[in-house]
Amino acid sequence: MPRKSVRWTIPAVLALAVGAAPIAFGSHQHTSGTSVSLLANTKAAAVDLTDPHEKDIAMQVVSSAENSSLDWKAQYKYIEDIGDGRGYTAGIIGFCSGTGDMLEVVQAYTDAEPGNVLAKYLPALRKVNGTDSHSGLDPNFPADWRKAATDTVFQQAQDNERDSVYFNPAVQQAKSDGLRALGQFIYYDAIVMHGPGNDASSFGGIRKAAIAKAKPPAQGGNETTYLNAFLDARKAAMKREEAHSDTSRVDTEQRVFLNNGNLDFTPPLSWHVYGDAYTISK
Repeated sequence: MPRKSVRWTIPAVLALAVGAAPIAFGSHQHTSGTSVSLLANTKAAAVDLTDPHEKDIAMQVVSSAENSSLDWKAQYKYIEDIGDGRGYTAGIIGFCSGTGDMLEVVQAYTDAEPGNVLAKYLPALRKVNGTDSHSGLDPNFPADWRKAATDTVFQQAQDNERDSVYFNPAVQQAKSDGLRALGQFIYYDAIVMHGPGNDASSFGGIRKAAIAKAKPPAQGGNETTYLNAFLDARKAAMKREEAHSDTSRVDTEQRVFLNNGNLDFTPPLSWHVYGDAYTISK
C-alpha cells in the first residue's frame, strides 16, 4: 500500500540545546529522577506510552498515516520507492536506503543471522546511503526484503531500530518535558516523519520552535498550550516540504485528540488522516 508520508532520518546523537533535560537520541539514556518528580507533579496519567497496549495503539495510529492501515504488523514486508529522493522506503516505520536506518536494520539482522537473504546487499546499502540510487539493489532487493520479513529475527531487527532510534528517545524526551501519553505520541510521530536532528525541519528544531512559544509542563507551562505550540511548529515544518504538504496528520488526527482533552491518549480514539477515517475502540 502506498506510503503517504516520508521523513529524513539522521541516525546520530541529538544534543538539543533548549528546554528541559534534552535527551541524547540514539542512546539508551534514562529519565532522571528530577524529571520523574516533575512529571509526578502534572495531572496523573494512568499509563504512559511504554505500556505495551499504549505502544500498540501508537503503532496503529502511526500506521494509519504511514500505510493507510491500522495493521502495523503487516508492514514488516512493505517496500517501495515513493519518489521522495530517499531511495527505497520499507518496513514498519519506513526505513530508507538513502538515510542510513535501512542499512542499520540489515546490518543488525546480519549480525544476528549471518548469511540471511539480505546480507549480500550490505555493500550496496553502504554505497547508496545518502542518495536515492538503487545501484546494487535492483532488481531483486524488494523481493528479498519481503522474503526476509517472514523471519522473526528480521522483524526483531526492525523493532529494535524503531525503539532505539525513534520510540525510546521520543518517549524519554517527552517524559523529561513533563508530557503524558498523548504528548509522548506526538513526539514519536514527529520523529518518525521528520527524523531526529536540530535543523528547523527535524524534531529538535520543531521542539525548539515550540518552546520559544510556550513552556512545557516541566518548566511550569500548561500541557495543552505547549502541545498546541508543538503541533503549530510541526505543521510549519511540514509545509516546507512538498511531500508533507498534506497536514491532516496534525489537523484531523493529533489536534483532534488534543482538543478532546485526551492527554492520556485513552481509547476510544477516532480520527481522519489523508481523507480516511479510523477508530480504535479499546
